[in-house]
Parts: sequence; C-alpha cells; structure tokens
Amino acid sequence: MEFTIGGRLEVRITPADVGKRVSVRRRPQGVGEGAMFTDTVGVLTSWDNHVLSITSKSGESVHIAESALVAGKVVPAAPARRRGPAASFDELARVCARAWQPVESEPLGDWRLRAAGGFTRRANSVLPLGDPGLPVGEALERVQRWYGERELPAYVQTATGAEGTQEALCAELERHGWLREVSAEVRIGALAPVGDLDADVPAVRLSREPDAAWLSRYQRFDTPGAHVLQVLGSGPSVWFATEPGDPEGTTPAAIGRCVVDGRWAGFMAVEVGPEHRRRGLATSVMTALARRALEEGASAAWLQVETDNDGARALYDGMGFALHHSYHHFRSAP
Repeated sequence: MEFTIGGRLEVRITPADVGKRVSVRRRPQGVGEGAMFTDTVGVLTSWDNHVLSITSKSGESVHIAESALVAGKVVPAAPARRRGPAASFDELARVCARAWQPVESEPLGDWRLRAAGGFTRRANSVLPLGDPGLPVGEALERVQRWYGERELPAYVQTATGAEGTQEALCAELERHGWLREVSAEVRIGALAPVGDLDADVPAVRLSREPDAAWLSRYQRFDTPGAHVLQVLGSGPSVWFATEPGDPEGTTPAAIGRCVVDGRWAGFMAVEVGPEHRRRGLATSVMTALARRALEEGASAAWLQVETDNDGARALYDGMGFALHHSYHHFRSAP
C-alpha cells in the first residue's frame, strides 16, 4: 500500500470524498511517533466533527480521528471478478429475494418490509434496494413500528462488497444504535460445472414440494406451520432434493432446495445429517438439482453461506463458487 509522494506520507482525502472507496493509514491512539501504523480500506461513509467513518467489505465501520491520520487516498473500485457469470448487485439481490419470499410485505419507498411469522431473518427483514422516501432515522422508526405490530424483532438486511451495495446504510444503522447480528456471503458460479460433477445422483429424489421426510431433516423449526411451507414453496420454479441414505430410516441423509429463475439457479437448505457427512452427499444433492436447472435453461448459479461455516465454504470453493458480495442483518437495539 503506497502513500508517498517524493518520500513523504500525505493525506490526499477530504470530506468531499465521502461515498468513495479510500485507503488510509493511521497512528494508533495514545502511542508515540515510532509506533506501527494501521491501514484501513473501505468506503468513506462520513466525515463529521473531525472523525472519519470507513465501512469495510465486512460491513464493519471503523471510526478514525483526523488527528490520527498520517496518509490517505482515494482508490479505484475493486477489479471485476473473472470467475463465474457477470451480475450486478441489484439483479442478484432481486433474484435472491424472489427465491425466499415472505408471507407479508409492504413497500416503504424503495425499501420492502417483509414478514413471515419469524421464520428466518431473510423473510423477516427489510430489503433496502433504494431510497425509503424518508430520512433514514424516520424510516427506521417506521420499520420498528411495523415489526412491533407483528410482535417481531426489527431487522434490516444490508449488503457490502459490490458496486451498488450499502456500506453507507451500514454506517447509518450503527449511528442509530442498530446491532449487526449475522453476516453471510453470496457466491456465484457457472452452473454447468456443478451439473458435470461425478456424483452419485441416481439415489437423489426430486420433487416440487417438501414431504414429511424432507422437513424432518431441515433444522430451522420444530413444527413447520403454514408460513414455513409458504416460504419454502415460494419462487419461480422450486425443486426439493432428498438423498434417502438408509432405506429403513425415516429421516433423509441429505436434502437440498433449488429455485430456477431465468438464467439463475439458487441453492438453499443443503443439509447433511451428522452421521452421513464426508460421503459426498451434499455434492450429490447439488449435482442433481443443477442438472434439473440446466434442463430448464439456467446457466448461472448462486448460493448463500454464513461466514463461520468453514466446511460449506470449502465445498463451494471446490465447485467454483466465488464471492459476489456479503450481506448482514442489523437488529434494532432493545
């Protein structure tokens, strides 16, 4: 990371650069001139009262006093990804939303309030794709009232790390006391390589609806109510995969869900029983679903994986899925 001009460190950013991607170097507080510097890269989301706020790709905001700056510059956007299909953030965000639809929704400007009886944060959070038509503080108050009327916690789903994403909104949420609870990656890749994997596909059963056996493996609820089944069944073309495992058992060894939406196939709810892991069953389920999606004309694939799920991330690395952006759920403070 180079900041020098003629051998000197220089601060070449100003409050006029708010909204741009920057790289800064700062001296830790309370240390002398000889201390090691700390570097930060992200979107400059505010510069108020002599304090800078920089939001990184992870969605975390770093607050830096002007007096601690020793260097800074505007940096170009991240280079275009060369693995997998091209996709804008707006296109992919809407595809992901159509694959996991709420039971109830209401617009707030360009934001959409979503609820499904509390089943998953994705179906019970605000999708903020644009301007709410109100100052952010007023919009968040409206959000809290809407979810409070439904006896649900108020969540906002934000995204970072791709052009058109919402680093500034992450910073706004933090300023209003909202807390980030969980983050996940949205990954994309070509679909054909998944369908071409050498996997034991014949044992996998595909259906249009989740049966009792499929639901017994899915671990997101105790008893599936009507709202759960409505969310699971939502999407343009929905498929459920079941790998039976032991023919005598009632609970499948592995399951998966896929939603085909134009050129996109989205993979969700891929789960393998603990006693059946490391046998390639997740790959079998995804391969079977990918082949069906290819038959329906899809060519690109996406999936979501939580950042602390190292096993799944390694599996998807091997399948050619690359990070497109990250998303985060912020919850209103009590």
